[in-house]
Order: sequence, then structure tokens, then C-alpha cells
Amino acid sequence: MKQVAGLISTYSSDEFGICSALYELGGMVVMHDASGCNSTYTTHDEPRWYDIDSMIYISAISEMEAIMGDDEKLIRDITETAQELNPAFVAVTGAPIPYMIGTDLPAIAAVVEQETGIPSFGFTANGMHDYLSGISMALEAVVNRFCIRAIPKTERLSVNIIGATPLDFSLNGSIDSMIQWLQEQDMEPGACLSMGTTLEEIKKAGQAHVNLAVSYGGLAAAKTLNRIFGTPYVIGVPVGKTFAAHLADQLRQTAADQKNRIGYQETGLSSRISGSQTLAVIGESIYSASLAAAIGQETGIPVHVLCPLETEKALLRECDLETPEEDDLIQHLPQYTGLIADPLYRPLWEDRENFYPLPHEAFSGRIYDAVNPNLINRRLRNCV
Repeated sequence: MKQVAGLISTYSSDEFGICSALYELGGMVVMHDASGCNSTYTTHDEPRWYDIDSMIYISAISEMEAIMGDDEKLIRDITETAQELNPAFVAVTGAPIPYMIGTDLPAIAAVVEQETGIPSFGFTANGMHDYLSGISMALEAVVNRFCIRAIPKTERLSVNIIGATPLDFSLNGSIDSMIQWLQEQDMEPGACLSMGTTLEEIKKAGQAHVNLAVSYGGLAAAKTLNRIFGTPYVIGVPVGKTFAAHLADQLRQTAADQKNRIGYQETGLSSRISGSQTLAVIGESIYSASLAAAIGQETGIPVHVLCPLETEKALLRECDLETPEEDDLIQHLPQYTGLIADPLYRPLWEDRENFYPLPHEAFSGRIYDAVNPNLINRRLRNCV
């Protein structure tokens, strides 16, 4: 029963992460599942749904199809639709039902591509992993398949932003602020995988001198670009004025010496628990650790990350913890004097003071969009 959440919400699933990462790229995405998943994604997790058209579909698998299989029907429906719409690519993503019956989605995608001539992907998502896993699969596949190999670097120092979706950055101006921040640092913004960027721009991602991985969902793509083009990467999000300046310095240094870096692990700050005040932040590992470092730089207050999402241990600082279950959070929260987290985490803080709401679209959906702050390259001193 440890994995049961009785007080808090759950995070967006892997299949929704795939949809979010591919939303603006001109492809046709098919969730192979009953109709519930599509409505959940569009009504809760996708703030672009009413403003930007995208070909997001669901196979609406029936009970009999789930029992008997009938992959031919799925292939026929996808093929006929793709031939009519002529998307840039086709992506078929799994869900719990096809996972349980063992549907071979990569094989189905291969058949679709053979019959249509349209690049096709089959993602073995199963709804049991969080959205970062889906973003990771989708962006890595796009980079592997579409990026132009023989392409020269830009004349000016250029930076791709990797791993940006509304599930982590909402539509509160954060991505525009990141682009403006790069321009202010005399760097040329490259592709942003994948908000506000076309597939044609992503194809030229190899032109960049360095990549900035802003979420765990973007790390696999950053590593793939490093393998294909030798492009080094820096891990971090430019939150706060001081930390944003530090991260810009690291981008320049990384472009010069070609060494990959985790930006928030090189701030030189102590993060030990303080007797007077120590904060915790709950959320995605890279954003949360960047925020923790930024607050520490501007206020001197130690901030620890409690990460309930999939990540790599190396992405967390020594003081940070992986807390995948509600019980883990309940166990660790009493040692902190303040909490920065999505408002839906408030029940775990009970009636204690110093709760600082920071909405996270992948956790609470669009409920708090109107009050979701843009912290990119902004002073944080008055936030805590």
C-alpha cells in the first residue's frame, strides 16, 4: 500500500509527456487506448489545446479488440488517416491496455511507415511512468531521426534549449524569458525542444555550440546530440538573477572546453540544514535543484529538493532526496521550516506556516495557470 496516494494528486503520465513534446511539430500522434486518456490529456494537461491545432488522436480500442488483438484495424485506421492528413510523422504511443496485452507498437509503426512512406515511431509508454519518461522518449527519437548530420556550427555562440514543455514551464512566458536571457548574454538562441519551435528548426539543432537541458525529459536528447555532433551540454534552468548569470558563464565555459556540466552543483554554496531556517522544494529534479541553488545564492537560506519524479541520482545534490511516494514526503517534511511546492501538496504541510505555492502543470493541470509565476532571470529575494 506504500504506493497509494491518499492526500495528494498524481503526475501526468508518460503517454501525455509524448503528446506534449510532439504537440507543435506537425506530426500525428495516436494514443492506443480507450477514449478516456485523450480527454484527460486535452482538458487537464495541455494548455495549448484551444489555441494551437495539433493532430492528437486516440484509437478508442474496444473491449473485444483488447481481448482479441486485431492490430490490423489499428494499422488500417492510422494508415488511412495519415494518407489523408499527410503529417510530418506518425507517432503511436502505448497506454495500460496495449501494455497488458503485449501490443508491439514499434512493429506497428514500422508497418505504417512502409505503407505510407511517412516517418513513424512506436513508443512503448504504459501509463505507469511519469511524463518525463515520455518527453525523454519522444525528443530522443526526434533528434535521432530528423537532425541533419552534416551541418556547420553557427558563427555566433548558439544554444539549444532541450526539454521544455508546458508540463514543466506552463504558458507563463518562461520560454520567451529564456530566449531573451540568451540574447542579453550575447548568445544566439537555437531550437527549443519543443515549445515555439518547428520541426525544420529542430533538424538544424546540430548547428548549436552548446545545449541547455532544462528538464530531465530533455537529458536523453542532449546526450544524443552530444553523441552525434559532439555538442556539450549544461544542465540547469536560469531561475533567479544571480543563478541565471552563473548559468550563462557555464554555457560559455562549456562551449570553450567542451565539458558537460550540471550548473547547480557548482555554486559553492553550503546546503546543510540550518538550525534557524531550511526550506524544501518538491518537483522535477533539474528545475527544483536550480531553484534551490538560486534561492540559496540570493538569500543564503539552504533549500533541499524532494524529488517525487523519475530522475538520475547524479542530477541531485548530496542534500537532495528522491521521494517517489507520498509516505516518503510525509516522513521527511517535518524537518523543514518552509515548503515550496504545487498548491495540491498543501495537505501534507497541514496547518504549518511558510508554505510557498509554486504551481506545476504536470501535477495540478491548468487550475493555477493564472497565478503560475515566471521565475526566469528574475529576483527571488522577496519570494521566501
